Amino acid sequence: MNNPLKSMTKLLLIPFAIVAMLLNAGCTTPRAKPASVVERSSASSEPTPPGYYRVKKGDTLARIALDNGQAPRDVAQWNNMANPNQIEVGDLILVKPPAGSKSAMRASGSNAPMTPVTPAVKPTASGDSPKADSAKADLAKSDPTKDIVAEPGIRLSWPAKGKVIDDFNDKTKGIDIAGKLGDPVSAASEGKVVYAGNSLRGYGNLVIIKHDNTYLTAYAHNRALLVKEGDAVKKGQKIAEMGDTDTNAVKLHFELRVNGKPVNPAPYLQ
Repeated sequence: MNNPLKSMTKLLLIPFAIVAMLLNAGCTTPRAKPASVVERSSASSEPTPPGYYRVKKGDTLARIALDNGQAPRDVAQWNNMANPNQIEVGDLILVKPPAGSKSAMRASGSNAPMTPVTPAVKPTASGDSPKADSAKADLAKSDPTKDIVAEPGIRLSWPAKGKVIDDFNDKTKGIDIAGKLGDPVSAASEGKVVYAGNSLRGYGNLVIIKHDNTYLTAYAHNRALLVKEGDAVKKGQKIAEMGDTDTNAVKLHFELRVNGKPVNPAPYLQ
């Protein structure tokens, strides 16, 4: 005769055994990664198509636009960004005007950039490009009293009065001009303000002016900004007051970008 107590104990142990088996199976089953992580990983290994930029850690839309010679607002519009501050590592960002956009039409239509002017510079002792050497030879034949010319560019006025305390190199990407707190900072040439803010790390209060579809100038570390995005400015117009935001001394950091690439502004300044 079966013991009723033993039978009841067996019946109670069965559910516990089933639960234990399920838990054990769950622990041994590999957990799949979220789909977004897999997609991001595979996307980052793919080549970046021409005209696009792939977002890296620490990027901001303003930085991406500056490095590609574009206005942040244009880049946001081309990519249909509801919130330009929300970009993720691995995202593909269109950094060239799409066909049919106003920027593309300006580049190919009657409002295309003016023919670049050649700024005058002093000859260097060595290290000139073949193009510069050719220009030297031509000038020497025609008029040896004229200054040597650099590569084509626009004529820029000095954005501030003061001593250049840091020259252009691959690290600085521009020049630093010393001054006093509140000294005027002026537009180096006429154009349109495409950025006025402080979201670019290392630049402090920054103004970026787009002069045409090729040239941008940047003015960093200001104490106060006197222009806003979208403003049209004239050459020599006061756009900011010199300061020390995001740096350790009062100075103006000035950059010239040609198609987004930083170049030495010294040959273009007069």
